[in-house]
Amino acid sequence: MNAYHAPENLLAGKIILITGAGDGIGAEAARCYAKHGATCILLGRTVSKLEKVYDDIVAAGGSEPAIVPLDLKGATVSHYQQMAQTILDQFGRLDGLLHNASVLGHLSAFKDIGEDEWRDVMQINVNGTIFMTQALIPVLEKAPHASVVFTTSSVGRKGRAFWGTYAVSKFATEGAMQTLADEYQNKSLRFNCINPGGTRTNMRAQAFPAEDPATLKTPAEIMPTYLYLMGDESIDVNGESLDCQPK
Repeated sequence: MNAYHAPENLLAGKIILITGAGDGIGAEAARCYAKHGATCILLGRTVSKLEKVYDDIVAAGGSEPAIVPLDLKGATVSHYQQMAQTILDQFGRLDGLLHNASVLGHLSAFKDIGEDEWRDVMQINVNGTIFMTQALIPVLEKAPHASVVFTTSSVGRKGRAFWGTYAVSKFATEGAMQTLADEYQNKSLRFNCINPGGTRTNMRAQAFPAEDPATLKTPAEIMPTYLYLMGDESIDVNGESLDCQPK
């Protein structure tokens, strides 16, 4: 799907929520979805970053986005339920959900993982994703065909030394996606994972500080797969884990 060419109106009329929409892949996905006709709901913890993406979308002629300032580290089930109700009241449905927000934590030997770090990474990468999805499923079910896209990683398929916390969180992400996809098989709601691969982002620089970012694809270059999974051309795709940069 890395060569997928999306029609301009692929997402026309769709309401799509993007987490971690303030920068990196999330910001690019929001701009890209808006360019293809979606009304985007921008969720992130830094309002100034969300406002910049908002301005970019409006300046490009896209539909006016909504902004949801929320830090997944401190968010509770109640916060997600309130957000879901607000989306339902304002838009009547949700057509797409891109779970992009996550944190890397520190790369260390498994025996050295600290309790606070473990809890923080799991809270953001696993708990936040799961509880948000639970709250939003009734809103997603209001759409004729809704797509939920989780963000995974190669270390969420095969464990890698010193990546323990992040890897376990992504194994959990893959498992949640597969479970939900099986539960909703042959229904209007589909669940898939996307692995962006090595991309020019702050998280990648944190993990590989000696790497030349110029050797990596930009977020814009991996958007075809993000568009494909969110558009109706992937209606029959459920329970899959797709690579933006297949080897």
